[in-house]
Amino acid sequence: MNNLPEVKIGIVAVSRDCFPESLSVNRRKALVEAYTKKYDAKNIYECPVCIVESEIHMVQALEDIKAAGCNALVVYLGNFGPEISESLLAKYFEGPKMIIAAEEESQNDLVQGRGDAYCGMLNASYNLQLRNVGGYYIPEYPVGDADDCADMIHDFLPIARAYVAVKDLKIISFGPRPNNFLACNAPIKQLYNLGIEIEENSELDLFEAFKNHAGDPRIEEVAADMAKELGDGNCKPEVLPKLAQYEITLLDWIEAHRGYKKYVTLTTKCWPAFQTQFGFVPCYVNSRLTGRGIPVSCEVDIYGTLSEFIGQAVSDDIVTLLDINNSVPKDMYKESIEGKYNYTHKDTFMGFHCGNTCSLKLTKGTMKYQMIMARNLPEEVTQGTLEGDIVPGEITFYRIQSTADNKLRAYIAEGEILPVATKSFGGIGVFAIPEMGRFYRHVLIEKGFPHHGAVAFGHHGKALFEVFKILGLDVDEIGYNQPAGVLYPTENPWG
Repeated sequence: MNNLPEVKIGIVAVSRDCFPESLSVNRRKALVEAYTKKYDAKNIYECPVCIVESEIHMVQALEDIKAAGCNALVVYLGNFGPEISESLLAKYFEGPKMIIAAEEESQNDLVQGRGDAYCGMLNASYNLQLRNVGGYYIPEYPVGDADDCADMIHDFLPIARAYVAVKDLKIISFGPRPNNFLACNAPIKQLYNLGIEIEENSELDLFEAFKNHAGDPRIEEVAADMAKELGDGNCKPEVLPKLAQYEITLLDWIEAHRGYKKYVTLTTKCWPAFQTQFGFVPCYVNSRLTGRGIPVSCEVDIYGTLSEFIGQAVSDDIVTLLDINNSVPKDMYKESIEGKYNYTHKDTFMGFHCGNTCSLKLTKGTMKYQMIMARNLPEEVTQGTLEGDIVPGEITFYRIQSTADNKLRAYIAEGEILPVATKSFGGIGVFAIPEMGRFYRHVLIEKGFPHHGAVAFGHHGKALFEVFKILGLDVDEIGYNQPAGVLYPTENPWG
């Protein structure tokens, strides 16, 4: 992924001056050694300048980790810790930070070797709240030995990567939402609150840029690369030069309009006038850019592309954006799912989009025309979709969204794509999420989420939940699929 930050975590140990400093020194060394044995050492930096006991030490440590290029921080309580200095360190470090604590090593060393960091974590968390420190993460159980804390740091990596990425993100959009798609409409104020920049453009701006790329000498090479990717799925070779011209247009726009931000995502209006004016649909190009780490949402779904980007940062993998689209027919359920997988019919649904899912996430990608659009338009101007069943396996369905009254909400649900032939069109899969029927009613419908959901491949709910929290979402605004027997606030207890 060339559109994500490399995370380097500075590990700073702290010590209460009435406790032996050696506890923090030795425990920090053991932590770094444990991490290096289990994970990639390039992701961490051991701050050697000092053990933070005072505000002066805090400033020295802060300057050292900044000079070392650290964009994330671990405040490590090797003993009780200095609540003022450690909370100031977290406050003045601009990136994401995690606070963890060392547990006691042995029953044979509970006099001079007792650190009381279990107690110190309480004071640390209280001081962080007193000082209104944001952007910090505390694991579910933040106290452990060297191996445990090494695992905590490893779990922190995707959370830190997503936080750093979002804070340096620019979203570029083209055009207003299509008519009858108010569901994708959301205030952009929360983007600015998150530190994101947005550049809104007209479709005419994009069309002009596209026309200016006519005859671009790179078109032939890009079209050849498309043909190679599609292989025998290249059923519409005549449209590839136009798609290549469009891809070059978008990439050039990104480089010319990136501004001071390091990372970029796009969202475009793909119908109804797009096809008649450009002469194709942009789905396949969207799929290619998403596969290269630049998520592109359709229907000018600004929060959709933000959702994709967060999932990409967490999973370090390709993502997609799909309609929560249609129910699974009962005869398909009975023939292909019932008795083979532990899901009820209401646990299943189909996720679909015209053709924006990367070919690497399809069982077999085929270039086709957009059947829904072709019902109202000439077929030849609707070419450019990438169709195929989405690869089966574990997934996380999720989204972050601003409500009409400017509140940030999100949802997360882990499940899987079943290896069941969809017998349909577009980029599509048969999804199964435990208790999906209730989740659909009492989170997606009840909370006013739109029809677009982002899909990360693999189970990433734990990290996504923490990312949404560290970005400032109220935990009450993060929905998830409640297990059977646990009622939603609005759920009728009599069914």
